[in-house]
Amino acid sequence: MRPSSYLIALVLISAAVTVFVSVWWRDVSYVLLLMWLALAALTAVDLVISRLSGRMTVECDLPPHGFVGHTAAFTIGMRPQKNALPEKIDIRLDCAPDLVVGEIGWPKPPAGESEARASLDLHLTRRGQFAVNELWLKWPSRLKLLEIIARMRVGKEIAVQPDISPVLSGAIRTQILPLEAGQKDLWLRGEGSEFHQLREFASGMDPRSIDWKRSARMRSLVVREMRAERNHQVILCIDSGRLMAEKLAGFTKLDRAINAALAMCWGAGLAGDLVGFYSFDSRPRLFVPALPGRAAFPRLQTVCAGLRYETQETNHTLGLTHLSGRLKRRSLIVIFSDFVDTITAELMIENIQVLARHHFIVYVALRDPMLAKFVEPEETTLDAVARSVAARQILNERRAVMEKLARLGVLCLDSTPEALTSDLIARYIEIKSREMI
Repeated sequence: MRPSSYLIALVLISAAVTVFVSVWWRDVSYVLLLMWLALAALTAVDLVISRLSGRMTVECDLPPHGFVGHTAAFTIGMRPQKNALPEKIDIRLDCAPDLVVGEIGWPKPPAGESEARASLDLHLTRRGQFAVNELWLKWPSRLKLLEIIARMRVGKEIAVQPDISPVLSGAIRTQILPLEAGQKDLWLRGEGSEFHQLREFASGMDPRSIDWKRSARMRSLVVREMRAERNHQVILCIDSGRLMAEKLAGFTKLDRAINAALAMCWGAGLAGDLVGFYSFDSRPRLFVPALPGRAAFPRLQTVCAGLRYETQETNHTLGLTHLSGRLKRRSLIVIFSDFVDTITAELMIENIQVLARHHFIVYVALRDPMLAKFVEPEETTLDAVARSVAARQILNERRAVMEKLARLGVLCLDSTPEALTSDLIARYIEIKSREMI
């Protein structure tokens, strides 16, 4: 509890009156005493008739799990024990700085109930285990001379995990299955090199697909239906170094890479491939051998949830050399990494070149969408022109690195944060359909 601005103003005015009257009319001091007693009595009455925190019951609720990049609803239910609730209540939360508190909503309670409910959106910006420790409520007293403040213990925790909402919503399955208006399915029939089945020849089929020996044996024309080769080994390689801990459009590049990697794991599982995982920064970190995609997904989800935000510089030489030594067969390696300029990217290019001799490499980088806006500024101020020149230079250097990797046979994906997952799945489907592994 603390005095309100009204009470402070009354006290200051009373003090000024006291000083003025004491100087000029010393024989009316009893009037001043009565004035101060009246103010004290008024404050005491306001305290008695106001609603204290002990006269209401507060209940809080927070979901135990949430996805990074999403919001979680923190709901507060306030039920009075006597009379009614205060008209205006301010709410503050004592929680981790990575839980960004949004606007407060006051949904209307059901008719006939005196309970008030408030809902706060918590923006989940990083992975990890976070706690909401305390809840602070503040409301004015009945006569607005005091501000009553209540602190209540909450003790709720939320585990923020990688975003797998595209997997749960079926978006990845939808993108994998019906391709090109149903002409391709999960196995990409008719375009692969692996035998799938024999079918009776029908008008419109390619005559080159007729199996003449079996047709002679069966005395009817049959064709060989092929599908894309399965059981390829896909390794999701994530750089968790300093550059990947930078935030891009509200979230770290590392979290966006993990979200896309898990979607890729689920899509590869649907396509019948084996999926493994590898992470590195200044040194090799985690290596999960390739497993069938469905079995690998929960394990990779657990591993990715515990991946730390490192602050050390990435050592591509040590990290990629270690990965090369762990792989015993040709694989599709998807490298999520980043670079600053062409000079710092030289070592990365050299090591990817070595890796590309035995494996098929997809290099994934996140492009800052703000750079495109800076290149063409709306204003012509000196600062805007300087930003435009710097942004253009950064884009040119990124383009030079991507072109150099492409000349080495590396498939490059320089995508925006919002389109990363869908672009990666589309590129994977292209690799499968063209049998580039």
